[in-house]
Amino acid sequence: MRLLTYCIPGDDTPRPGALLAGDRVADLTALASAAGVRLPPDLLGLVAGGEPVLAAVRELLAGATAEDSAVRPLTEVSLRAPLRPGKIVGVGLNYVEHVAESHRTLDTERELPDRPVLFSKPSTAVTGPGQPVLHNAELTKQLDWECELAVVIGTPAFRVDEADALRHVFGYSIVNDISARDQRRSGQWFFSKGQDSYAPFGPVVVTADEIPDPQRLDLSLRVNGELRQDSNTRHMLFGIARLIADISSGVTLEPGDVIATGSPSGVGAGMVPPQFLRPGDLVEATIEGIGTLANPVVDAR
Repeated sequence: MRLLTYCIPGDDTPRPGALLAGDRVADLTALASAAGVRLPPDLLGLVAGGEPVLAAVRELLAGATAEDSAVRPLTEVSLRAPLRPGKIVGVGLNYVEHVAESHRTLDTERELPDRPVLFSKPSTAVTGPGQPVLHNAELTKQLDWECELAVVIGTPAFRVDEADALRHVFGYSIVNDISARDQRRSGQWFFSKGQDSYAPFGPVVVTADEIPDPQRLDLSLRVNGELRQDSNTRHMLFGIARLIADISSGVTLEPGDVIATGSPSGVGAGMVPPQFLRPGDLVEATIEGIGTLANPVVDAR
């Protein structure tokens, strides 16, 4: 299933939905009401509800048709971030070529890390498809992009073995790990990566059953239509199962938490000369099997 959150014209109330064939959106709350079924009111609740809730959603969608009043064209709705995670765990330096370009331009270590490099982004950094990335020139002149596969946790994970780790995954999405490169503070990344709008997320969450091998997905990023990043998740230093095992060794991962699994090479800081996002730019992150997450950059001064 391809699950999402959206609003309709004239009503800013977020609604949980599902993307159907033909780019049509099914209103899950309306379908449930018509069928006399009770569902959680938002996508985070659907994730936390586990397999019984997913089974109910599948049954509702199986009976939905294009003529159903609860189904409308995607062009008639506005997408929002699928959910607001309790926490976002970012992974740094998780692609070999990105390690090399980061050492050259961002003063990070030359050697490949022997354990995942972790940082956090607050939930207030989350913004949705089509929503603006805020460029405040008083805070940064080096606003950068990073296309990353997002792992959405489905069941609580603490001290999970790597062999069992993927059982805790609800699904996958896209995060654009926006970074103010000139706001690192004594090596700490929180303010550099955690400002409002620095975590575009979406456009959908694809349930894990529809992505049998998340380590074989093409991913790319364009700025104003020009290709900047082009790689595949098979090039991760630490795969998803290893990341979940490592993080959960000391931190409980809860339903709806997101792991942003790291960026390939091709970031703006690594270009010669460096290039960074400016107001008026459009940044588009694409991952195979999920879709494209597009966000304009706006002046926030």
